[in-house]
Order: sequence, then structure tokens, then C-alpha cells
Amino acid sequence: MTPGFLDRFRSRHAPPPEPPFDGLAQLRAYWESLRRAGALPARSAIDPRGLGGILDRVFLAERIGRGLAQIRIAGSGLVDFAGTDLRGLPLGCLFAAGSRPQLGLLLERAFAAPAVVELDLGLDRAADGGLVARLLLLPLADTGPNRPLLGAISFTGAAPAQGKLQLRSWRDEPLHLPSHSPAEAPVQPIRRLGHLALVHVSD
Repeated sequence: MTPGFLDRFRSRHAPPPEPPFDGLAQLRAYWESLRRAGALPARSAIDPRGLGGILDRVFLAERIGRGLAQIRIAGSGLVDFAGTDLRGLPLGCLFAAGSRPQLGLLLERAFAAPAVVELDLGLDRAADGGLVARLLLLPLADTGPNRPLLGAISFTGAAPAQGKLQLRSWRDEPLHLPSHSPAEAPVQPIRRLGHLALVHVSD
């Protein structure tokens, strides 16, 4: 008998369905709706009314160094998970120590590329180490010295009361932004000699 013949009698099961991550698709769609001509949305364009139903898991953060993001605003669900007010704390405080270096690389990727980044997360206190949450990172347009970021963490079920997130896998989607080259300054003649002109081009 050949292996191909035996394969006909083996049970073929479809892969288990992915657990739902409520709110992430809504957040991505809202972010996309704010992009004008493919550019990144401005932080000032974010309106909580457009995030109804998912505000508890949404956060705003700013880049404070290479691979570092400081949380400025965080939803109540994330505060409950952390057990403390997250304002002013680094996003890495939600993660186990072993996951923070890779988290930093992915944050920098989101900020600098820029890129949309998704992270699949486990929990350090979960016995099976299974998938418990997903983090979505969406870059925003620069509005000052610190680059802003819109994000959300969605859990597969009720958010655990305690624990640290562990990075399991990730995906990034580089964004191709429109190039805005500065308009060229008009060329103005500054001296004319007959039919010839000496010109000066402003930098």
C-alpha cells in the first residue's frame, strides 16, 4: 500500500476557528476612515464617539524613545487588567519581561516604517500558554516631538484579573504613504540684459 492510499482513510479535520477579538476590526475600520488620500490620521481627528462599544480596550500612546511608548489614555478594561491607572506608564508594563525586547522592536516598526502591527498574546499565568489576546497598533501622523499611536487589546473572553502578557506571534503591514514633496519656489529674474536674464532660485 502506498502512503497516498492510506491517507484516504485518515480523518481530516478543519483547523479550529480563530477566537473572536471583539473591537479590533471596528478600530481598524475607524482608523482607515480617517485617512485622507492615504495619509495617516492626525491624533486630533480621533473622536471617542467613533469608538462606541470598544473604548474600554482602546489606548493612545506616544513614542518617548526607541522602542518605547508611553500610554496617555487607556480604556477601563485595560486599567482593570493592569490593576492600576496606566496613564504615564510604558506599554511594556503590561508584558512579561521576556517579551519586552521584541515588543520594543515591533513598536519601533509601527512608529518608524510606519506599519500596522498585530501581536498575538498569551498570559504568563495561563497553564496551557494558549492565545488569550490580540494587540493592534495603528500609527498616527506626527503632531509634535512624540509620535502618537492608537491601539487596542482585545481578549478572547473576559479579561484576566491579573498577569502579564506574553508575545507569541506577530504580523506587520508596512504602509505606503503618499509623498508630499515641497512645491518648488518660482524662478524670479533679478537682472535682465537684453534678451538674457540672470536668475536666482530660492532654496
